[in-house]
Amino acid sequence: MGKVTGFLEIDRQDRGYKPAADRIRHYSEFVIPLSEERTREQASRCMNCGIPFCHNGCPVNNQIPDWNDLVYRGDWEEASRNLHSTNNFPEFTGRICPAPCEAACTLNLEDTPVTIKTVECAIVDRAWENGFIRPEPAGTKTGRRVAIIGSGPAGLAAAQQLARAGHEVHVYEKSAKAGGLMRYGIPDFKLEKGLIDRRVAQMEAEGVIFHYDAHVGVTVAAKEILDGHDAVILSGGSEKPRDLPIPGRDLAGVHFAMEFLPQQNRRVSRERLSNDPILASGKHVVVIGGGDTGSDCIGTSVRQGALSVTQIEIMPKPPEKEDKLTSWPYWPLKLRTSSSHMEGADRDFGVLTKEFVGDNGVAALKCVRVDAKFQEIPGSAFELRADLVLLAMGFVSPVKEGLLEQLGVALDPRGNVQADTTGYRTSVDKVFAAGDMRRGQSLVVWAIREGRQAARAVDLFLTGASDLPR
Repeated sequence: MGKVTGFLEIDRQDRGYKPAADRIRHYSEFVIPLSEERTREQASRCMNCGIPFCHNGCPVNNQIPDWNDLVYRGDWEEASRNLHSTNNFPEFTGRICPAPCEAACTLNLEDTPVTIKTVECAIVDRAWENGFIRPEPAGTKTGRRVAIIGSGPAGLAAAQQLARAGHEVHVYEKSAKAGGLMRYGIPDFKLEKGLIDRRVAQMEAEGVIFHYDAHVGVTVAAKEILDGHDAVILSGGSEKPRDLPIPGRDLAGVHFAMEFLPQQNRRVSRERLSNDPILASGKHVVVIGGGDTGSDCIGTSVRQGALSVTQIEIMPKPPEKEDKLTSWPYWPLKLRTSSSHMEGADRDFGVLTKEFVGDNGVAALKCVRVDAKFQEIPGSAFELRADLVLLAMGFVSPVKEGLLEQLGVALDPRGNVQADTTGYRTSVDKVFAAGDMRRGQSLVVWAIREGRQAARAVDLFLTGASDLPR
């Protein structure tokens, strides 16, 4: 523990944002990093608790007190080695993870948790700048071939781990570039895609072979992949969106969020668009769904020039502040305001959409207010003007048509691929599953954890032993 009294002497200070009036004019990242001195000060606030609850709060079990101490002492290279021992891609989690580790921090009992996410991001960014991160190809090859279907964070983590274990790894991605929903679902102003490209280049130098525009189960037969590899990992996403089947659903201007967001990401990266443009420019936008995807729709709509943006949520408004004695160290239910909300959006809670109305396209939503039990409140009906409606109500399961049907893997009651968290094996021989396709819609950090653990399971399956961490 570097500075025993750090948490007593130094106030919490986190990264800031560039002014909203400036940042909404572009799609680049707008977070302002702390200086090296300020970052080291923030790292010194870590109390090195006897029971570090942040370890369990973090799905990849980052050794947070250890690298906080290393940063405080100025040993950035060792901090990077420590951080990468549990997390393949901290530049992703340091930007888009909601930081359950900070919710679990002991100092969060006083609403002043250590800025763990900020320190993590500073470590990896400095590591790239100083050349600490280099390809780590395997010294010996096993001669075994592994197919990984899906190049989101679970697939990328599994691929890197297995390549470093000496296996020949082939990643099959249905889109033109790697990254999955990290690339096509998360806006560039939250995660610039050059960060993904940089990791892909590192992995290619480690021997990972990427196959793009290879939609297994559609343009590539699942049997071909199964027959041509010694093991297969299913690491696609939970991509079937939750629909809102009410009158007027088929009106023009009502779209799933994942029809809207990927288009803008493809525009930024100058990829070809395969569908008609969906744009918020000059429109009154209503986003249905109060989670992160809805927030991303807000930020993107504002940047496209929407006249107004309103976000509605059927759940009641969460409390402004959680009850620490009943929630800590777990992830609390409370009102969360994102940077996109700050850019100009109205939010309303306890709202049920009854009907989309319009002639040539959607023009309004007929809504009613509901109580905490989702019962309609008499006399509370109202209308919301809308030229564009974005459905951001989460995802229910992976897409079954194609890959999963061809393989014939068993599904759990929720429609996800059935596999446990020990062996990650599906009902089909030599086929494994990890990430959202197995656990359902979740966080990038959970995907990385599952990809790493599945890689160890595959390594054990292929060789009978494994030095990969679990």
